[in-house]
Amino acid sequence: MKGKSKSSKRKLGLATALFLCSLSFLAGLFASTFFSQDVPIIKPRLRRLEVVHVEGEEYRDPMPIGETGESLIESIPFQVLSWKPRAYYFPNFATAEQCKHVIEMAKLNLKPSNLALRKGETEESTKGTRTSSGTFISTSEDETGTLDLIEKKIAKATSIPQSHGEAFNILRYEIGQKYDSHYDAFNPSEYGPQSSQRVASFLLYLSDVEEGGETMFPFENDMRIKGYDYRQCIGLKIKPRRGDGLLFYSLFLNGTIDPIICRHLFMEAVQ
Repeated sequence: MKGKSKSSKRKLGLATALFLCSLSFLAGLFASTFFSQDVPIIKPRLRRLEVVHVEGEEYRDPMPIGETGESLIESIPFQVLSWKPRAYYFPNFATAEQCKHVIEMAKLNLKPSNLALRKGETEESTKGTRTSSGTFISTSEDETGTLDLIEKKIAKATSIPQSHGEAFNILRYEIGQKYDSHYDAFNPSEYGPQSSQRVASFLLYLSDVEEGGETMFPFENDMRIKGYDYRQCIGLKIKPRRGDGLLFYSLFLNGTIDPIICRHLFMEAVQ
């Protein structure tokens, strides 16, 4: 299952479903909140600077921080999967216990996933495009603080403040379920005027899948094949592994929507 909407209340073992947790970041189209400093103000505190040791490596003392800064030097491992689109892979981003907790929170509230309709589309004409189930959960709903810890780590990995994130979208993909080729950003020419826009999406895989269930970018590196059929499953594919994260951007650096290469899909879970 992948996190983006709700599903039925009957229980499923992890072997029969792919769970995904998705967090997207919003930016205003004009007075862009992405470039603002709209984050909670934290009063500065006196701190004793110390040498930081990480896996045998010694760093210099941390620098003095601003009101919204943090005193620790941190390193979050990642791999660049692609520059077109900008896609980054974060191995072991969350623990198995954290993944299980998120699944437990979501599984009783899952409902069929919704689909944003473009001009001229109807529920009937788009039937079968998105067959997953899911629900939305905010950090304030988690009394254990697990989601808050994950969200804080995502903010550090993306360099985007927590205040710019949407609620977590927890999704479940059962065997044979999928989400056809789509964008996470909403082009005003297709969806109408937008008060804000999705800058990036961070996917956290909550379960393993033996076969299928990949996140795929069919037009990676701006590959445009005449008559291309994304259902042939040709493109950059990321296999779900529990606890791993995937970050990708839907906007160019200048804030405009990536019209081609950020298109992606969630392939059918086979086993």
